[in-house]
Amino acid sequence: MSDSQILFFTENCTFKLPDKTILRKWISNVISAKKSIQGPISFIFCDDEYLHKMNVEYLDHDTLTDIISFDYTENNTISGDLFISYQRVKENAKSLNIIALKELHRIMIHGVLHLLGHKDKTPTDKIAMTQAEDQALIILEQLLSEK
Repeated sequence: MSDSQILFFTENCTFKLPDKTILRKWISNVISAKKSIQGPISFIFCDDEYLHKMNVEYLDHDTLTDIISFDYTENNTISGDLFISYQRVKENAKSLNIIALKELHRIMIHGVLHLLGHKDKTPTDKIAMTQAEDQALIILEQLLSEK
């Protein structure tokens, strides 16, 4: 499958994602590095209200979150819909004192890693997830420096 199967949409927000071509290549590289096949993946950027409503309706969680992953992976073909509240990402970035786009990239790859089978419920799983995110973000930094 090609990286053209990585799509970007917005719901209830006007966010414009920069460097889409590089991000598609990055995500494809991360998936192939994990010895998996890339299927269709959609990133849907939205606001807190939209994602909160989905969190309540589909997951029965009455909380704000930065991402919800719907995993459609079958066998080794990675596929899913990743809903991201850009509003929440900006708030998180502000509290972490980092650039919002860097936090967004971490959240994006966090969702992809969930599709690849990574978990983050236990402390050990969280450490492994953060390490996988960090490794993937190094790859992205290299790709962005080549543009």
